[in-house]
Amino acid sequence: MAVRLKEQYQNQVFNTLKEKFKYKNVMEVPKLEKVVINMGLGEAKDNAKILEAALEELGLISGQKPVVTKAKKSIANFKVRIGNPVGAKVTLRGDRMYEFVDKLFNIALPRVRDFRGVSRKSFDGRGNYAIGIKEQLIFPEINYDKVDKIKGMDIIFVTSAKTDEAAQELLTLMGMPFTR
Repeated sequence: MAVRLKEQYQNQVFNTLKEKFKYKNVMEVPKLEKVVINMGLGEAKDNAKILEAALEELGLISGQKPVVTKAKKSIANFKVRIGNPVGAKVTLRGDRMYEFVDKLFNIALPRVRDFRGVSRKSFDGRGNYAIGIKEQLIFPEINYDKVDKIKGMDIIFVTSAKTDEAAQELLTLMGMPFTR
């Protein structure tokens, strides 16, 4: 099965980036390496059902089984001990990554209420981009009636770009709806 966004990258985005930044070597042209989706679930330490629901929803959204993240330190103020489950994450690569990014840009983000685009300021200085989503309901796979608690997530786009400018151009050409 051919992935639409992957073909778009290979046929159009790659050549546009190569010409715009005047790369001499094809390996210099930035590409999307992986997408990490992370859900922080602080209340999972008290209620195991919240963690199960989050794992199921994250699996539906990403098309891949999520990993439970555990606390690395004990923090008395938050009543967290080492090894307590505190979240879930998925790392997407290859075709699944392109399918998820396509779905995020074209279906999920436009469903956000009063959506005007994502900020251009969320780059980390090394060509990676992070976006926070307040609710999982924007994804079409989530059944609204089965959701017991609205959970947010962080989505990190890891690119091979050396600069934020090149990474922003890559994501823009792939369809990321940035604000003006």
